[in-house]
Amino acid sequence: MAQSPSPETTSDAPADVSTLSYEAARDELVAVVAELEQGASTLERSLALWERGEALAGRCEEWLLGARERLEAARRQAPAS
Repeated sequence: MAQSPSPETTSDAPADVSTLSYEAARDELVAVVAELEQGASTLERSLALWERGEALAGRCEEWLLGARERLEAARRQAPAS
């Protein structure tokens, strides 16, 4: 009997990663890594988790790069003391 993938691991799921906050993406990434470390039930499930993890890691990186750019912009605008 084939196991249907959960909503967060369907083939079109990574598209919704772009709507996640940093915290939501990070928390889901932690869960994905934990499941991969425990050994997913099938190769297909492992691949789906890996792909989801890659998308989530990319989203986290986007947030962090954006935060860095905002900090640098704020530093440039701050008056020198």
